[in-house]
Amino acid sequence: MASQTGQSQDLSSVPDSIAPAFPAAFYPDRYLPELEGKTLGLVVNQTSTVENTHLVDTLLALGQDVRRIFAPEHGFRGDADAGAQIKDGVDVRTGLPIRSLYGSNKKPTEQDLADIDLIVFDIQDVGARFYTYISTLHYVMESAARYGKPVLVLDRPNPNGHYVDGPIRQPGFESFVGLDPIPVVHGLTVGEYARMVNGEEWLGEGLQCELTVIPAPGYTHSTVYQLPVPPSPNLPNQRSIYLYPSLCFFEGTALSVGRGTDRQFQLYGHPALASAPDTFTPRPGPGAADPKLNGQLCRGFDLSNAEAGTYRGSQLDLSPVLSTYRILTDQGVTFFTRPDFFDLLAGTDSLRKMIEAGRSEAEIRESWEAGLAAYRAMRSGYLLYPE
Repeated sequence: MASQTGQSQDLSSVPDSIAPAFPAAFYPDRYLPELEGKTLGLVVNQTSTVENTHLVDTLLALGQDVRRIFAPEHGFRGDADAGAQIKDGVDVRTGLPIRSLYGSNKKPTEQDLADIDLIVFDIQDVGARFYTYISTLHYVMESAARYGKPVLVLDRPNPNGHYVDGPIRQPGFESFVGLDPIPVVHGLTVGEYARMVNGEEWLGEGLQCELTVIPAPGYTHSTVYQLPVPPSPNLPNQRSIYLYPSLCFFEGTALSVGRGTDRQFQLYGHPALASAPDTFTPRPGPGAADPKLNGQLCRGFDLSNAEAGTYRGSQLDLSPVLSTYRILTDQGVTFFTRPDFFDLLAGTDSLRKMIEAGRSEAEIRESWEAGLAAYRAMRSGYLLYPE
């Protein structure tokens, strides 16, 4: 079915005029031959649609033998808080069993896969290392390799796939928000990432996943791709998706990034930022049962009024973290309230230490360059799409 390092399907028959890019799942004729006669386990969530129909419903309507749903962080329907325990269950609509891959057991077990011939992965990613869907993919590939099950990835465009930036995850900082040694913004689709995991032998113990990738027609790494479905509760729109790689660092600090408002990852603030121009008050709501600074009036910076494309940058923006660090520490406020988590997000403790030492953004960026140059050279060997 696939080579040891993974394969992709021939797109020579895809019209050059296809625009914009489309997820591979939109073209069942390209992957149904891989599914025929096989029992299927689907790693999916609310983004796993074939146009306006969920992939589970599409495959069942096409007569495919779906046996089990595997749900990542935020759950099968995508409505759970970040970090919330996801429970096993049954899909009310189809009666299919749902196995959580977020919580105490993030890897499919041998029993989970015993009646599965093929695992299908179809989840929309946003291109940041700490967005945990790619960690779920890594663990699925590991279990698949261990128990002799092939994996089929239905690739989707990466809305932040046009750039690569940030520190490389260093040894000792492995976690579910950074399993593999890639930068914060990795510039890969999930299919390309899966090929890299296999090719670089990151599954460990000599494991290799039998992998097939169905590419996303029409996509290039410079494509502007508008996500049709919010990928998680706190990334509600395209603007938040573009801002997320830069603003997520605030999750390890005293500041709010708008969880508990309707502008998640489109604003940031703290009660002590007295001179900041905008105000907001986080309150419990969908995707934010107990938001940071719950009920407190925060002053900060609202980025939600600009056009989304304004924030489609070519590098991480460190200025929000650097400027608020200086303001709050001058007032005696502890900025790094969760320093260990900040380091896991960064994949290293050097970023935090350089911020604490007062280093400039240019100096911080210079510290990344050697690692990024080596990564870009490695990345080029796994790309399925032109830059």
